[in-house]
Amino acid sequence: QAQLVESGGGLVQAGDSLRLSCAASGRTFDAYAMGWFRQAPGKEREFVAGISRSGSRSYYDDSVRGRFTISRDNAANMGYLQMNSLKPEDTAVYYCAAKQVVSTSTVLIAQLSYPDWGQGTQVTVSS
Repeated sequence: QAQLVESGGGLVQAGDSLRLSCAASGRTFDAYAMGWFRQAPGKEREFVAGISRSGSRSYYDDSVRGRFTISRDNAANMGYLQMNSLKPEDTAVYYCAAKQVVSTSTVLIAQLSYPDWGQGTQVTVSS
């Protein structure tokens, strides 16, 4: 089981950038597919981006494709979400999630696929 801790959230203006980080415990982070999800007030948690355990494959929700970039540094046990051109509708609590997988190319999109979750970090984008 991976222990995950997000950081990097904050209050920014529309058009600004933020980079979220996800620190993972343990020595086998490179065995985990990873994803980012978000939950806005009054809404259900939704998928944002996912990345394979090797980092070779990634997938994005249409609402963030072209603005957000997911990446990872397995040597440092870290995952990242670079968020550019932020919009007020990106305001949410952002969560990282992980699941141990066999395939190096698997990208997981469904929340139910992920057993391990961080506590979340708040991102607020003002207009």
